[in-house]
Amino acid sequence: MIQNIFHIVMHLSDYLPTYFQEYGTIIYLVLFAIIFCETGLVITPFLPGDSLIFAASAVAVGANANIFILFVVFFAAAILGNTSNYYIGLAIGKKIYNKPTHRFIKKESLDSAMDFFNRRGGAAIILTRFMPIIRTFTPFVAGISEMKARSFTYYNLIGGFLWVAVFAAAGYFFGEQPFVKDNISTIMIAIVVISLLPAIITWVVKKIKKQKV
Repeated sequence: MIQNIFHIVMHLSDYLPTYFQEYGTIIYLVLFAIIFCETGLVITPFLPGDSLIFAASAVAVGANANIFILFVVFFAAAILGNTSNYYIGLAIGKKIYNKPTHRFIKKESLDSAMDFFNRRGGAAIILTRFMPIIRTFTPFVAGISEMKARSFTYYNLIGGFLWVAVFAAAGYFFGEQPFVKDNISTIMIAIVVISLLPAIITWVVKKIKKQKV
């Protein structure tokens, strides 16, 4: 399933126009579901986020998709997903976090998100929107930390808007450029790699510090 999703996302420029013609508005629901699950379910951080928003927006014109509807769909999914994740963390997060091992969740990812949240506070909810994997765990650990719902909503709205706006605008305005059209799969991979760099650098620094101690 993961391989099929990855293949389709990497070739959205081929699939999406046909899907919109054949299934119409159902595709908006599918896109909503993917972003909602990526941000709202702590066990699905592997789903595409940045790359999906960029690619869908890049092919919006050729796919006869409405970019404004796409933006609303992605924005709603991002906000509702994070909100769902926050309340899951608030309800059962501590029980999950205190377990030494997890079947579906990497403890290292939870620890990284918790550490980042403790250092950055509410700003982490905005910043980690642009960091794959960690962004899925940040609202969860915000719930574990019992962050006030009003404060969480404030940062969630700002982070969700900026995240969707940046990648949707980039895809829409540059998607028609020949270079982007011809190399969209490579560009999507580059987006994921660049987004992961802060987390990778932090992990490497931690490892170096531990070795020195």
